[in-house]
Amino acid sequence: MIKDKKMLVFSAHAADYVWRSGGTIAKYIENGADVTVIVMTFGVRGESNGIWKKGNQTYESVKEVRKKETAAAAEALGVKNIEYWDLVDYPINIDQDLEDRVLHTIRKYQPDIIITHDKNDILNPDHNAIHELVWRSSILSNSDGVITEGMPTTKQMKIFGFEPHQTEISGFVPNQFIDITSAYDKKVAAMNCFEGQHHLIEYYKQRAFLRGNHARRLSGNKEYKYAESFASFYPVVSEELV
Repeated sequence: MIKDKKMLVFSAHAADYVWRSGGTIAKYIENGADVTVIVMTFGVRGESNGIWKKGNQTYESVKEVRKKETAAAAEALGVKNIEYWDLVDYPINIDQDLEDRVLHTIRKYQPDIIITHDKNDILNPDHNAIHELVWRSSILSNSDGVITEGMPTTKQMKIFGFEPHQTEISGFVPNQFIDITSAYDKKVAAMNCFEGQHHLIEYYKQRAFLRGNHARRLSGNKEYKYAESFASFYPVVSEELV
């Protein structure tokens, strides 16, 4: 059941959560889940070439464009709770303060599900750094011996890595496909908000179509038109084979 599930999304850059999991986020919100998105950086240095190429730009002017873009995208998806951490990207500096912040955030929201970057994006070290950071912080969050004043520990949550841009050469192997047909239009509207990465919109439309094909074939459900793929950090535990 999606209703009342708590989902926490950690996105290294302003648009990552939209390209790779926007349909899933919108679908969960449509069905009554509580979704929080953490935008860790605006991707000013590494993911805003389309804006920089216009000329006469500064770090602050590019950041302002990116913030407006990601806020508009979140609204298109139905996201009400979004945090902008405004870290510097390329590279993201992973220090103890940031690890503590991620830990505190996980304990604050007590998620049933975390979505973030998968373990190997061959062309984006920021994504890999955030994957490692979120995974490590989630383990610490579950430990009673790691004390954060006034904040309870978490129980083991499900964690999923979304598909990297360069799927095959990053060695990504999906083990879950989520039908996003009902939310596809919202995802497209959100993607259209990113003028600075306009070239990716058609790519991710095609990716949703491709994964929809896989979802139909694997499930036998002909109603699935569009899908997103994920890799679970952990094996599935169940009382029966599913």
